[in-house]
Amino acid sequence: MKTKAVFFDLDGTLFTSTRGVAASTKKTIEALKRIGILVGIATGRGPAFVLPLLEDLKLDFAVTYNGQYVFTPKAVIFENPIREETLKKIVTYALEYHRDISIGTSKGVVGSGLLKFGETRTAGILAKILPKGTSDVAKSGMKHIFRRVFPQANFSEIFKEPVYQVMMIAPRADTPTLEKEFPELQITRSNPYSVDLIPQGIGKLKGIQILGEHYDFTLEEVMCFGDSENDISMIQGVGTGVAMGNAQESVKKAANYVTDHNNADGIAKAFDYFGIVEFTNGKDFVSKDPNFNQVKAFHQLMDGKTQQIPRAFTPMEAGFRAGFEVEEIVEFLQASSNGDDARFHELVEQLHRDVDKATQKIDAKPDKETDALTAQADAMIDLLYLTYGSLVLSGIDPYEIFNRVHEANMGKIFPDGSPHFDPVTHKVLKPSDWEKKFAPEGKIKKELERQKRVAERKMR
Repeated sequence: MKTKAVFFDLDGTLFTSTRGVAASTKKTIEALKRIGILVGIATGRGPAFVLPLLEDLKLDFAVTYNGQYVFTPKAVIFENPIREETLKKIVTYALEYHRDISIGTSKGVVGSGLLKFGETRTAGILAKILPKGTSDVAKSGMKHIFRRVFPQANFSEIFKEPVYQVMMIAPRADTPTLEKEFPELQITRSNPYSVDLIPQGIGKLKGIQILGEHYDFTLEEVMCFGDSENDISMIQGVGTGVAMGNAQESVKKAANYVTDHNNADGIAKAFDYFGIVEFTNGKDFVSKDPNFNQVKAFHQLMDGKTQQIPRAFTPMEAGFRAGFEVEEIVEFLQASSNGDDARFHELVEQLHRDVDKATQKIDAKPDKETDALTAQADAMIDLLYLTYGSLVLSGIDPYEIFNRVHEANMGKIFPDGSPHFDPVTHKVLKPSDWEKKFAPEGKIKKELERQKRVAERKMR
């Protein structure tokens, strides 16, 4: 399935350990944008933290607060605040069990070290928001707790804003208790020391799905990157889930692929592995033609390198390339003969005559192009143009078919990550399960049937 959108977690994923974004990651994001892939963030952090990053990296959208607040640089797409009665329960629990909390609103996160209460004012404010029946012990402990937890703001003002997520200091051992105490909440965790409390039913994966409905992509067409427990559901739920090399083991087990560490170009290397954007450490170029980039990724895997500086083929190399192309032309003629062997051989004979005629035409040219690179490039582009012309005359949209063929070719890579070649003919060998997993003919047929159905409906 073609990847149409990519989402990155932040800490431990998009960010290196120094909280920066690697140069290779920035370059990869630029390449993804050039080839038409949407790029976003899926994080437990809030929109106020994320928005500058979206603008700096020119990203398309963000799923924040673990799915509760979804937005683009220009608009809020979805928001799902915690209910007021649930917030009161959380505050009561935090007071009774001496748990520090921070509160996530659209304007930022407020909590330990950021809020301040006047001592006499605190009890009055909390008395209004706590439910009836709160123990006197809890109320008498308010000054101590909130002097430590909320030393710098007005708590009543905070609750005038919708709250999308509450962060609580809580070790892993607290998780079962919290799940029992707050059945209306999801208890998510990005580290061993604290939890994120969010409404049930909406997580990172749901936030991604909501964006897909707006931007016309399915979960199968999404690639996600993460490293923590709160990334598992999205990694399992999308078409391609990638765990960072520094990810928790549970995340690695859930992923389709484990890439290198966040400090070792892990994101760029993953896109190289999947043949979407080649990882080149700044020496390579990325074309504006996405089909070219996919073929380039294939040759990178097959040959171990690609050509960076334009050069002309040698006569021997040109002969090999022409031979590959002639083989496809002969297959084209065979397919066109509808199983009639005599007709097929007539077409091949005509091809021989056409080659002779083309040779005579070239021989008769008085002024031949003397720069081999220019002449070869001109001829190759003409071949490409003629191929597109044949597709136009057949009424075939090549986009999805090209992707299926690319997937089939990339499927020739063996589990050890390398191509295998026949020792005698040097042809590329196919893994034993290639026909079952990657053979493109059935997928091409289904896509052509879809195109015909769509076209017929339009013609009615």
